[in-house]
Order: sequence, then C-alpha cells, then structure tokens
Amino acid sequence: MTDILVEACVDTVASAAAAEAGGAGRVELCANLVEGGTTPSAGTIATARERLRIPLFVIVRPRGGDFLHDAEELAVMRRDVAEARRLGADGVVVGALTPAGRVDAGAVRALLDAARALAVTFHRAFDAARHADEALDALVALGIDRVLTSGGAPTAPEGAAALGALVRRAAGRLTVLAGGGLTAANVGAVVAASGVREVHVRGAERVGSGMRYRRAGVGVSKPYVPDEFSRVVTDAARIAEVVAAVSGSAAGGRPGAPPTAR
Repeated sequence: MTDILVEACVDTVASAAAAEAGGAGRVELCANLVEGGTTPSAGTIATARERLRIPLFVIVRPRGGDFLHDAEELAVMRRDVAEARRLGADGVVVGALTPAGRVDAGAVRALLDAARALAVTFHRAFDAARHADEALDALVALGIDRVLTSGGAPTAPEGAAALGALVRRAAGRLTVLAGGGLTAANVGAVVAASGVREVHVRGAERVGSGMRYRRAGVGVSKPYVPDEFSRVVTDAARIAEVVAAVSGSAAGGRPGAPPTAR
C-alpha cells in the first residue's frame, strides 16, 4: 500500500507536524473538529505552512451544522478561500448543498473561482446529499478534484462497497478520498475492497493538560450534543431584552453604588 496517499485531519500546528513526521502525504487543517471541522485561523494556516513540507489543504466551512449556506456565509467562505490561497495553502476543502439535498452548483462554482489554481476537495457534505451518483456527476461537471466520503455510511469500513462503486463511476475524473472511522486495523481492508488510492484519517490520541493549577467549578466549555440539523444562533430580540435590562439598571442606579457626580 505504499502508493496510497494518507491525508491526516488535524486541528493544530503541532498535530500537522506530527502527521508529517508519521509519514502522512498531506494534511487537512481544520478548527472545531467536534463539529466536523470549520475554517482555521489565519495564524494557524500561516504557521502550519511555514512548518510543513507536505501539501496543506485547508477546510473552509464557516460553522458547524448543516451544509446549507446563505449569501452572507458564501461571502465569508469566498474570502476565506482567498485568504488560504494567499497564505500558501495547496488546496481547500469546501462544500454546499441545496435545501433539497443536492450539490449547490452555484455556491461551489463561486468557491472554485475564488480558489483559482488551488486543488479543491468537496467535503463530507457529499454524504448528506440525496443521491450519491447524482452528486458525484455534479462534482465532476463542476471540475472538483476530489471528494471526501465514507460512501454514505456512518464509517468508511461500513461504506466500502459504496466507495468502490463511486471509484468506478468517477473513472479517474475525480479522486475518491475515503474517510470516516479509518484506523490502522481497518484501512487495508477498505482500500482492498474499494480501490481508493487516498485515505483520510484522524490518527489522534487524547492527552492531558499541562496546567498544574486547576480552578475547580469554573469552565468555559459546554456540553455538546451533536445535531447537524439545528444550531445555536444569536437572536436579536434576546439581545434587545438584555440591552433594555442593563439600560434600565443604569437609569435606576445600582444598589449600593455611589451617587453620580453632578
């Protein structure tokens, strides 16, 4: 399997360097992997580019949740694609679907235009599409270089047969990049069953914090319950309620506060 390219999915510069040291042929740089990956910071991209010798692909995804992006999000994504290109990325990883679950050709075309000479991967929005064959044909027509997919299954090992069907349908017109639950224990079987020539892996382990002092009872993280079809968004009415509440408090004075000088 020496001719199989291993792409490592990473979320820090240190992890990118570790992936290269382990023999990865490419990294996909992300933030917020608990939500499936979102756009990393400019500083992370620039520092990873300085550190790595292997190709660097950057995911461009403005938020977690579904893959239905409005005009404002598309504008953000186009700017992020351009910034990744400016910072030296070799490729970007993007995706967008219509409300009906089809590839959003207009959005993807706009992102391709922003990417220009960069390689472009369509991410696992593909696995949320209504029809895999239809989605693959749409990506081929758009000129996408590769698609990251588990074969529409929860994991690539479960989707190995479907991955093989996608490889055959693509017929070299784009690269099928197998990803989702791949490990050293199962990747060989998936490659043999599907015929993919590129695989996408996490290859991570949990490590403890280096903090010696740990303040009990205070934290900024919140419990996470995965739900790709709902997300938390700022509500103007709720902000207005808070603004009104603090404005009223300021007008009435705080209990125990010294009188305002006149």
